Amino acid sequence: MKNQDIHGAILSIMEGLKHEGKSPKTLKTYETSFNSFKCYLAENEVVTVDEKACLEYIHIKTGQRYSNFACVTSSSRVDYRMRPLSLLLQFLENGYFCNKVRRIIPKFICPPCFVTEYEAFCEELVYRGYKKATIESNTQKVQLLITYLAEHGVAASEDITIQHIEDYLKTLEGYAVKYIGTFLYVFRNYFSFLLGRGCIDQDLAAILPKVRTPRNASIPYVWSKEDLRKLLDAIDREDPKGKRDYAILLIAIRLGLRISDIRSLKQASIDWNRNTINLKMVKTGQPIELPLLKDIGWAIIDYLRNGRPSSNSECLFIRHKAPFNAFGDRNAFSRELHRYILKAGLNLPDGQRHGMHSLRSTLAGNMLDVKSPLPIISEALGHQSVNTTGIYLKIDVEGLRKCAIDPEEVLSCENTL
Repeated sequence: MKNQDIHGAILSIMEGLKHEGKSPKTLKTYETSFNSFKCYLAENEVVTVDEKACLEYIHIKTGQRYSNFACVTSSSRVDYRMRPLSLLLQFLENGYFCNKVRRIIPKFICPPCFVTEYEAFCEELVYRGYKKATIESNTQKVQLLITYLAEHGVAASEDITIQHIEDYLKTLEGYAVKYIGTFLYVFRNYFSFLLGRGCIDQDLAAILPKVRTPRNASIPYVWSKEDLRKLLDAIDREDPKGKRDYAILLIAIRLGLRISDIRSLKQASIDWNRNTINLKMVKTGQPIELPLLKDIGWAIIDYLRNGRPSSNSECLFIRHKAPFNAFGDRNAFSRELHRYILKAGLNLPDGQRHGMHSLRSTLAGNMLDVKSPLPIISEALGHQSVNTTGIYLKIDVEGLRKCAIDPEEVLSCENTL
């Protein structure tokens, strides 16, 4: 598109953003960015607007050079320039405003040679009473395997060999050991099922490679109070999506709820009269009642009044890209958290997990710091056993120091004996 036609495209984009419910502050940011780009076009006599021209503008303004608009950035200064131009390029390509409508994953179509046993396995998982997320995790990994086998000429389950499985596992090279271990766990489950149904003759489950992943081998990560403050400050609370993300992170930080429970929160879960949050935990199925702290309450009210898109979903927090429905059962909110970590400029230690669950660990660590008894921490986190809460004792370094044995005292006792 010639640059003299850009003005009309920008007006259409601004109308689209306004229709989406963007705040006046956000709209002003987009308008300022577009005006700067139009000045650049005029001053440099750029005739045709395309991705190359937009990337050159970003390089001149920020000093950063990118190969395309799909690149991940860690600078709010770069995002400020890239987001409006990304919408502009989409408008120029499609002829209409389209703010990245969420892609819906197509339904899995099983290769015909594996349909019977695959469908029977899915029914077996339901019969065993597995949670929906667990069933999805199991079936997805089996889907990847049987698709690979079909593409490599395996025409029936009885033709699968251990070599086929090992060849598939090689495609997972570079992934974390624990991640590969989950594949092996699912494959053992699947091949044990096939053997029991008589679909295969060889016990493949028994000869699969073994990966040792010790339970509770790592120490939970605890955020510093300063990093938590910077994380929350990095969220644009004028933006509708920012209002949602702020409320979600605040609930995780202040109440220690698992992301699965935050996803499943209903508007009816909030008892405004008693100032409580009531829900049944997804992982354990046990009910829990938590205080609706003042800052969390106001964050939720702000989101409901000024941020939440119109939707028929009963869930409190929903997606902000069409279709506006509930989060998927396996959405861990990790992408959003990572974006705010980058925006806040946090230097978190390498090799440490700092996903949403680490915010739950942080609450436990803070409660240990103020000498809260383990049963109280267990109740706050919704654990069914104090033994489960015991993993967080590894966080309390000062408390562990008190448990250390004094070698001189031991030697003194031995000499006395």
